[in-house]
Amino acid sequence: MNGGPDSRYVRQIRFAPVGQEGQQRLGKGTVAVVGIGALGCVIASHLARSGIGELRLIDRDIVEWSNLQRQLLYDEEDAVQALPKAEAAANKLKRINSSIAIRAFAADLHAGNAASLLEGADLVLDGTDNFQTRYLLNDYAVRTGIPWIYGGAVGAGGMTMTVVPGETPCYRCLFPEPPSAGLTDTCETAGVLSPLVDVIGSLQAMEAIKWLTGNSSQLRPGLLQLDLWRNAWMPLDLAGAKRSACPCCAAGEFPFLEPTPDDTALLCGRDTVQIRPNRPLSLDLKALAARLSSLESGSFSLTPYSLRYIRDERISAVFFADARALIQGTSDAIKAKAIYADILG
Repeated sequence: MNGGPDSRYVRQIRFAPVGQEGQQRLGKGTVAVVGIGALGCVIASHLARSGIGELRLIDRDIVEWSNLQRQLLYDEEDAVQALPKAEAAANKLKRINSSIAIRAFAADLHAGNAASLLEGADLVLDGTDNFQTRYLLNDYAVRTGIPWIYGGAVGAGGMTMTVVPGETPCYRCLFPEPPSAGLTDTCETAGVLSPLVDVIGSLQAMEAIKWLTGNSSQLRPGLLQLDLWRNAWMPLDLAGAKRSACPCCAAGEFPFLEPTPDDTALLCGRDTVQIRPNRPLSLDLKALAARLSSLESGSFSLTPYSLRYIRDERISAVFFADARALIQGTSDAIKAKAIYADILG
């Protein structure tokens, strides 16, 4: 058989549990991948190549040089242009599979936009690097009854579990509250090895394929922990772990879906603070570029997705059309807010 469109999924269809019916179901499925970093790149690549119907890519960040070690959808040109990850990933995936719908959202998922970004998805996959978003995903999944697949990777160790509301324990059954800041390892403090994210992301993608092809009986039970450096695979049986006192899946409390006044976030792995307006706004990037061009100091570069303003050799700011900004070169939220206000007024 030649390598035309009709043969694209032939090897997958020949796997009996998928078959033609499973492939058709997969082709009608809609998946949202939240966080298109290391894990998200692996997940999105597998699902695009497998023939998912619609793939939504949601990420708030831009491509930087430190990403290239492990985030497999990006290249040096993406980093030079500082492209939003969602857009850069979408560009690559559209060249890999032009027959599926790929929608990119250069956005920070939060309580105010979760419904609009995730509505209609059959499944949500976690490629995030922060606990706040992860707990929001759990609240959204339990409230709407949509399954989600958790994954985390730091150093050479990671874990993953599949949450099916009403059937399995939810994330808060195991981890009732987010850990206090500074008490857990991050990619910044412990690093991360590229092969690890391949494994965790692939496990998440396989769970998604099982669910979407109608093979939910084959979903992996429990929580899987692994340490590739020590060659350790540690499945944790969660039978009986569904808590009758769980504030989320038992009591129906969803605090992470409630808007908060906090409009700053320190991004994992570098001196970058995100500033997000407390209410929906739009920013005319071309008009901002025109205004910045009149300044005697600093320089800027404009793309269809963002505007990067280099204030000095240490501080730069990347603005998006939703009036969100990444202030690079500082971890001080107060200083970042001041810079944001200086530029936008």
